[in-house]
Amino acid sequence: MILETSRLRLREFVPQDADALAAVLGDPVAMQFYPAPFDRAEVNNWIRRNRARYIDPGFGLWAMLLKDSGELIGDCGCFIRELEGNVEFELAWHVRRDFWGKGYATEAARYCAEYAFSRLGAERIIALVRPENVGSCGVAEKIGMKCERVIFWRGYDHCIYVKTRDLRSDD
Repeated sequence: MILETSRLRLREFVPQDADALAAVLGDPVAMQFYPAPFDRAEVNNWIRRNRARYIDPGFGLWAMLLKDSGELIGDCGCFIRELEGNVEFELAWHVRRDFWGKGYATEAARYCAEYAFSRLGAERIIALVRPENVGSCGVAEKIGMKCERVIFWRGYDHCIYVKTRDLRSDD
């Protein structure tokens, strides 16, 4: 286990998570702001990519599980993104649609942002969110991220939400 919140546990993905993760990444409604929902091969590749990230650079997106049942309902975490010539810590999250509106993405994202600052040494984290993705914009804003600007990236406008390390917390 990597992180524990009041309602969630975040841990590294294992290959056996593919069925549960496919219910998130393969849902056309949940993935409406991606070019397309993921097929099974893409879900397996998502897990493989994140497992490789756990080795280098040492972190990635983690499986998001309900603490009380152990059910996998999504993912959350940080990874390295090269964007506009800069290397950034990107925070991302996905939650199964039947769990939307319950605050799970916000809870996980808040803890993952703190992890990035306290454990990974990030000075700044970003989240790339399409402006029409009101739910994810809300998550970013609830955890204190601000839209720095909008860029055209991979065929769509994206808000670059930013949060910087709160230096006052070290006082």
